[in-house]
Amino acid sequence: MIHASGVFTTIIILAISVFLIREGSSIFNKYKIETGYAVVVSNENPITELNSEQLRKINTAEIETWDKLGWEPTKIEILTLESLEDKFSAEELGKRYENAETVIYEYINSHPNVIGIFPKRFLDPKLTRVKLEKVTLFSLLFRNHWYPNSNPFPDFGAAAIIYGSLYVSILAMIIAVPIGLIVAVFLAEIATSRIHKFQKFFIELLAGIPSVILGLFGLVYVVPTIKLTFNLDRGETVLAGGIVLAIISLPSLISLSEDALRSVNKEVKEASLALGATKLQTIIRISLPMARSGIFSAIILSAGRAFGETMAVLMVTGNSTLFSVSPLESVRTITGTIASELGESPVGSLHYESLFILGSILFFITFFFNLIASAIMGMDHAAKIKN
Repeated sequence: MIHASGVFTTIIILAISVFLIREGSSIFNKYKIETGYAVVVSNENPITELNSEQLRKINTAEIETWDKLGWEPTKIEILTLESLEDKFSAEELGKRYENAETVIYEYINSHPNVIGIFPKRFLDPKLTRVKLEKVTLFSLLFRNHWYPNSNPFPDFGAAAIIYGSLYVSILAMIIAVPIGLIVAVFLAEIATSRIHKFQKFFIELLAGIPSVILGLFGLVYVVPTIKLTFNLDRGETVLAGGIVLAIISLPSLISLSEDALRSVNKEVKEASLALGATKLQTIIRISLPMARSGIFSAIILSAGRAFGETMAVLMVTGNSTLFSVSPLESVRTITGTIASELGESPVGSLHYESLFILGSILFFITFFFNLIASAIMGMDHAAKIKN
């Protein structure tokens, strides 16, 4: 039964990873433009290659003249189906746009300053197609331009999102680890049986509270406190996320660390006390060093738990794609991005596929955390057997 359970768990993990990669991997080598659309210019225009950032700035009028792209200083005119209807009558275009291809071709070639953004079915093959930027794993991991709904030119740079997830998780561990270790040491080495049962009950109760409830607690109490304390415009910050995640991580951190401390050989501790060491000296020099692998594993597993948290983080971190070292700035996390955007992304779209790639990144980082924890415990077990 144990063997069958392990095989079943392995199959489920592989199935999840295959599902995530299959749903998202088709985004790579696709162009960063809405499906079915193309960008064209006049045959006289020498600008035949543009990246997604340049196209986005053209679309938002941040770039208004061609000289900023390396051509003559003429004003850029954007031509779309909507603007085409303003320039030509229904009779000229045709009731079903049957004349649109000819109209677009003639207008663009007679106006070299025009850049056209149209569905491919309305474009004459003789028009010069602008070569667009493709989605790559490198751009997704290391670029900071997350504009999935910037139609028709979306961009998918998730560097700030990945950074935000890591930042909040690391801050949560900085807060949770000292508190968790102190409580674990107290429960394992100092507390009486009655106090241990009393505190253990509340720790298990905390573990059973849904994370969304802790998110509400953070939103109502932690966020306003940070806002007033640091005189901020808003309290949804990395610090708020770190505090809430620390609370969520404490039960598993305390329980696993306590188990590691209780597994230390009692004879060794008794020998230390017999040689004149105090209780505190025995804890610091015997118990903690001998339980270090279990404690490290507890920290890593708790970090993985914090990294994968969704609702609580979404509610208190502000959801801003910013790179900042200050804990008083807002950030966006991978889990928060998936939860807030998946419902509005059409199935099969670039946006939909990019969210599944983020899910794959989250899965493999969490898997990596668990792998490290297992490796540490395995090495410690092997060392004990050797000794």
